[in-house]
Amino acid sequence: MLDIPRLRVLRAVVASGSIRASAAALGYTPSAVSQQITTLQRETGLQLFERSGRGIEPTEAGRTLAAEAEALFEAFSRVEQVASELRAGRVGRLSIGYFGSAGSTWLAPTVAALRTEFPGLRLDLMLTEFTQGDPDIDIFVEETGAEHPGSVVVHRLAEDPYLAVVRLDDPLAGLPEVPLAALAERHWVDNDLREGPCRQVLLNACTQAGFSPSFVVETHDYRTAMSFVATGIGLTVVPELGIGELPDGLATVALASPAPVRHLSLAVKKPIAEHPAARRAVELLESLVCSGKALAG
Repeated sequence: MLDIPRLRVLRAVVASGSIRASAAALGYTPSAVSQQITTLQRETGLQLFERSGRGIEPTEAGRTLAAEAEALFEAFSRVEQVASELRAGRVGRLSIGYFGSAGSTWLAPTVAALRTEFPGLRLDLMLTEFTQGDPDIDIFVEETGAEHPGSVVVHRLAEDPYLAVVRLDDPLAGLPEVPLAALAERHWVDNDLREGPCRQVLLNACTQAGFSPSFVVETHDYRTAMSFVATGIGLTVVPELGIGELPDGLATVALASPAPVRHLSLAVKKPIAEHPAARRAVELLESLVCSGKALAG
């Protein structure tokens, strides 16, 4: 196998036409360059240089080998550049998992900033609420009693309280808060697709309040559920992050005794936790929460 550093020496000597000049350019001694050339000739079985007066001249074999090595060194230069870019976090790939309301509130500003700061970075976005995936960074709702695997670093982002969404002409509208048990006899509009942690937080709170919600309409997302509330069919209970811009004619009411709250967190795979783009994504998301852009309460 040919030695890459010796090929580098060959290229320098062919380009400069001088052992001494190439040694100065490479930071070697002339004797070290001569030794490298001698060893390379032995490895290849080729005579790469011949005497010419007091100097040396590359043979046809030497010129050909040096010319062919150019493509190799160009490739190495590209690899070195990529490695440098990866260390700086400017290229590569980062996958981010999210659930619906986090995506609509946090994802766009986070992705926009990452694209500006790391233009060579490929971002893969996964709606992990409904699909299987193993993203590098995952924004998720904590499950009660769940333990996190040792392969991730977890950051707590926010506590997201649930609010009752009612019509403006509802007797509850305008109240600062109501006991959750006050909703026991009301008609509810369902707003979740599956038995996940978001639904479980609410159902657990209702159980503590001594009732099970009476769902009269089943919808699969918060916006659709609120549109049904506007018709007067019933009320719905939605995490604050999922409300966004409240439709006209509706109001929100805080809940108490108990107040259902879901805990929102961020998991980062340990192997990429120190990647500059991953660190920046965490900073951006935490900043959105702390600045109050994420949750109004």
